Amino acid sequence: MILGHIDSPSLAGCHPELVRAIGIALDVQPQACAPGRYELEGDRLFMNVMHLTTQLPDEKKAEQHRAYVDIQILLAGEERILYGVVGSGRQCETWHEEEDYQLCGEIDNSHSLLLRPGMFAVFMPDEPHKPGCTVGEAGEIKKVVIKLHRAALGL
Repeated sequence: MILGHIDSPSLAGCHPELVRAIGIALDVQPQACAPGRYELEGDRLFMNVMHLTTQLPDEKKAEQHRAYVDIQILLAGEERILYGVVGSGRQCETWHEEEDYQLCGEIDNSHSLLLRPGMFAVFMPDEPHKPGCTVGEAGEIKKVVIKLHRAALGL
């Protein structure tokens, strides 16, 4: 997991391909986009713009991916994300190959981070994460999740 701000992603230690992906997505101005999927470079790089209401962590399941790196950028609101290291997902459900995700009931030894507008978190393949959790009370957030295929990083 990498945590940083969109003003200086390279200072967060991001691989040049991650910095490039963030730049391409931000050039589309996701804050002005309606919710949905936006192709940037076909299946190699795309983004999902989302509006959602945060929930208590106990009301949500964690997710993990195999083929894609998740770059989650908060555009509006506040969001807590619980996460863990590779292999820490527990009570995992069936793998959904076509959509590249697996839900897990728990994250062993989970950690928590707080995102405010302009911040991003990068989750590598097989790192479980539970986005969209409340900070205090439930609130509305807008975010963009950039999906970069792992092959772009040589993984």
